[in-house]
Formats: sequence, C-alpha cells, structure tokens
Amino acid sequence: MSRIVFATGNEGKMREIRDIMSDMEMEVVSMKEALISVEVEENGTTFEENAVIKAQAIAAVTDDIVLADDSGLCVEALNGEPGIHSARYAETPQARIDKLLNNLTDVANRKAKFVCAMTLVDEFGNILDKEIGECYGEIATVQSGTNGFGYDPVFIVDGYGVTMADMSEDLKNTISHRANALSKIISFIKSELI
Repeated sequence: MSRIVFATGNEGKMREIRDIMSDMEMEVVSMKEALISVEVEENGTTFEENAVIKAQAIAAVTDDIVLADDSGLCVEALNGEPGIHSARYAETPQARIDKLLNNLTDVANRKAKFVCAMTLVDEFGNILDKEIGECYGEIATVQSGTNGFGYDPVFIVDGYGVTMADMSEDLKNTISHRANALSKIISFIKSELI
C-alpha cells in the first residue's frame, strides 16, 4: 500500500490528517489530488453511516485504499445538534457559529463534544476498519482564536481552558476527536496493512 485517498474537499481536515500521519511511510492524497470529483450524498443518520457512504463512494472510482470521516459538534442542551448536520447548520462557517451561539443564549448547560467517525476501505469498498474519536468540552459565550476551522473558535476543550482555535496545531492534533479516531486507524494500518 503506497497511498491512501482521504475523501474530503475540506483543506483544514486534509492538513490535520497529513500532520497526524506525517510519520507514516505512505502518501496521503486528497480527492482533488487524486483527480476525483464526485459529489457524495451523505444521507446516513449517524456519523458512522456517513463515513462508510463516503468511503465506499470514493472507492468505487479509484484503485486506492480510501479513508473517510464524518465529524461534527454535538451540544447536550440542543439534543445533540448540530450533529451530523454540523457542516450544513448554516450557509457559512461564521453563520454556523453565530447560529449556535444564538441558540445557546441564556442556556446554562454548555457541555458539548466533537465526534469523528472514520472508515478505511479497500479499493473494492470492503470495510477494513471503523473507528470513533471524541473530544469533550463546552461552548464558549464568545469566539476566540484563529487556528483551526469550523466550530473550533467556540469549543473550549475540557482540561485546557482555551478554545480549540487558541491551541497550537501540534497540541490540537494530539487531543482532537479526529486525532483520536485517526490514531486507532493508524494502529490498524501498521499492524494489518504495512
């Protein structure tokens, strides 16, 4: 196995995946770099289902092993919203943050977690490994920080007292939901595929 296609068009996710997998002896390429332009309808009801749908759809148009994730923010007081709709909660990243903060106006319980489901499939779409990573925290009342993307500026990580966007890339890439899921995938790759 010489390379993995990571099924995303999100440059922030791609950067994180590359950083976390930088010591692996394989190339990690984006869909764009693999010349794949497929619109995948993520119509699952869970992060896990969407990750599988995405991975298998991309595997159908490439001869490479494919890694896909579906991730998002689940806020306790909002019954788990935005959840699997995190990327479509509003039109723009800033609008999504604004909507979230507005929906939590005068709400005392601000507990939340980031969830990342990852699926690794072979070139035929067969599932090789599925993993879940979570990162717990709470939603800030105002946004802070310029690192990261998505909801990072309003997610205060438990035990750190700062938002994910206030953290260094190195720290974030050791404690995030994506790092947690990916570390399990990497362990599988090293033990089963290399």
